[in-house]
Amino acid sequence: MDNYRNIAILNYKLMGASKTEHYTERQNSIAMLAKAIGHPARVAIIDYLLKKDQCICNDIVDELPLSQPTISQHLKELKTAGLIKGNIDGNSICYCINQITLQKLVSYLENISQKITNRNKCC
Repeated sequence: MDNYRNIAILNYKLMGASKTEHYTERQNSIAMLAKAIGHPARVAIIDYLLKKDQCICNDIVDELPLSQPTISQHLKELKTAGLIKGNIDGNSICYCINQITLQKLVSYLENISQKITNRNKCC
């Protein structure tokens, strides 16, 4: 799993994200996760996996109004970012949420929420 995340961070740095070396590893990691969920189809896939706990790719194809190759590409992006895991089961791949990676994103958003709540109104 760490290899996927390292590759994803390297790809993020190489794929047009300017000056990423000026930011911390944590900032780059959070940005990569945000980018991975930055498409409504990927949010829908995560929602579906949360609802089903585990599924096969074809189940997702039946659920979303997208072609199988398009869904596979979105699954690849989510997996590369470490947000989901996939296990080969015969001819199918079963996907599930990677709770550890998702918790990093949740913790970051909770931290923002807490800081906003504790601030004085400025605008």
